[in-house]
Amino acid sequence: MKKLISIVLVFCATVGYAQRDSILKLDEVVVSDSRVKQYAEGYKVTVLQDSIIQRTNGFLTSLLAFNSNIYFKENGFGMVSSPAFRGTNASHTAVIWNGININSQLNGQVDFNTINPFNYNSISIRSGGGSVQYGSGAIGGSIHLNSDLLFKEHFDNQVSIGYGSYKTKKINFNQSYGSRSMSYSLGVNYNASDNNYKYLNTGEENKNGEFNNLNLNWNIGYVLSENQILKLYHQTFISDRNLSGNLVVLGRSKYKDNQYRTQLEWGSYGPKAISKIKLAYLQEEYKYFENKDAAIYSFGKVSNFLARYSLDYKLSKFFRLNSFLEYNNYKGAGDSFGSPKRDDFSATALLKHIISSTIAYNLSVRQDFSSDFSSPLVFSFDGSYSLTDNYQVKINASKNFRTPTFNDLYWQPGGNLELVPEKSYQLDFGNVLNIGAVSMQYNGYYISTKDMIKWLPNNEGVWSPINIDDVEIYGAEAKIEANYSLGKNQELGIKTNYAYTVSEDKSTNEQLIYVPFHTANGSLEYRIADLNLFYQHLYNGSVSIVGGKLKEYQVANFGATYTADILKKDLKYTIGVTVNNVFNTYYENVALRPMPNRNIQTQLILNF
Repeated sequence: MKKLISIVLVFCATVGYAQRDSILKLDEVVVSDSRVKQYAEGYKVTVLQDSIIQRTNGFLTSLLAFNSNIYFKENGFGMVSSPAFRGTNASHTAVIWNGININSQLNGQVDFNTINPFNYNSISIRSGGGSVQYGSGAIGGSIHLNSDLLFKEHFDNQVSIGYGSYKTKKINFNQSYGSRSMSYSLGVNYNASDNNYKYLNTGEENKNGEFNNLNLNWNIGYVLSENQILKLYHQTFISDRNLSGNLVVLGRSKYKDNQYRTQLEWGSYGPKAISKIKLAYLQEEYKYFENKDAAIYSFGKVSNFLARYSLDYKLSKFFRLNSFLEYNNYKGAGDSFGSPKRDDFSATALLKHIISSTIAYNLSVRQDFSSDFSSPLVFSFDGSYSLTDNYQVKINASKNFRTPTFNDLYWQPGGNLELVPEKSYQLDFGNVLNIGAVSMQYNGYYISTKDMIKWLPNNEGVWSPINIDDVEIYGAEAKIEANYSLGKNQELGIKTNYAYTVSEDKSTNEQLIYVPFHTANGSLEYRIADLNLFYQHLYNGSVSIVGGKLKEYQVANFGATYTADILKKDLKYTIGVTVNNVFNTYYENVALRPMPNRNIQTQLILNF
């Protein structure tokens, strides 16, 4: 307790000094999470912009699978999807919504097929440990969903309508308005599909795979004065999907889940200090029907109230300090885990040192305090050095953690109150080389995880989680991008990603299940005037499964879009068609669960 009081007193003293700063005129664009840009010199950060997001099928899984090194385990199209980021498990990838960690408090994961990417200005992929900045679970890396506000005169609308194979329907509406004093954005998305694709080389089809979901994003910011701004972010997700079976078991279950997220942020921006107060309320709830035709279901719900104060202070021309205090109150209720509660508090400090125009580094430290267990002190170091105008080296090292979830602790039967947080140490070294129109990035990394939580049958035959596994992970990643101008109104773009990953259980020296040694993806894009052609290719190597191996596969998509103006540029339309799995390849991403064969997706986008 003395340690906690000391941290709070030092922090408050710094805050009091910072409030004497003078005012500063606000920027036109106010980003939702500045830390991923300002305190990440030594990290590999990939930003996916709107043009790439527009081509997806409405699920974050597909967007990241074809544009990053992340491997996904997907129980069929539109079903549960979980990542393996740098060989870690699904609960080791943190998803950050406008600066807040939204991983489930029930299982520690995020289902990437419950996130529609269309409502975000950009999506950032931060590779490597990030528990100091983003809390529990950020071991393999983190995904950042950013809704930035534009304080500039504008009023833009976009309507997107899509229809494709298996009666797949997509409707998206996005609106953005702004002035010097106010900005807001609205996004509404609806996806639905019968999802009854044929299983190639068999007489079967994907049964009980129907799904529909509705997603609402609403963000607004108001300038209170020359240096103060108030922002509100809200997201509602409502999903109703059947859970498809596989080649040997006919699916008959159904899963309904609702997610509600709201955060309010006040910010004061000065020439030296930026102070922010953030309040947020997050809630997730589900109903699981073992028999979709029956009214009997199991229920679970968890809520999180968050309060955070942060101070980003410019100490001098060369030093900057970002500190924040955060409180989380979790409450759960469910048929299988009772009514647990937990209070967490954390104190974090990030120090940036700009040595010169070519060298900069960050030192960070975080201490968490929990009512349920003891949390480790975590830290990180990252830096970059530009040896020439074209070549830069990066390095980061960190200690990270993942806390036990409500399911781990309280599930009945089997929950284990004696669990401790998982601990992870890692080192990452990167190289960035730019030669003309070509950009290349290469990374090598090492991760050692202790006390990994694993569910195993106990002496009574009941499955229960224990801290047992030690896992060693190492690998290499390569990313190459090139953009060429081929003459008047012609451009060619090439992007490739490759990853080699070894993820071993140290007790058996065997690769973890559903972690491929080799993955690769690439895209080729050609634009001539208003016509755009693109090709995407994905390779996933073979993976270990219980009792054997699942063979490797390759899948490719091909598409075209055409854009034109109507009514003297007051209305712009884009028509597009994408052929997914263009070579009609049979493949299983999860054993005994075939993925869709060749299918077509059409789209009409109106901008006005």
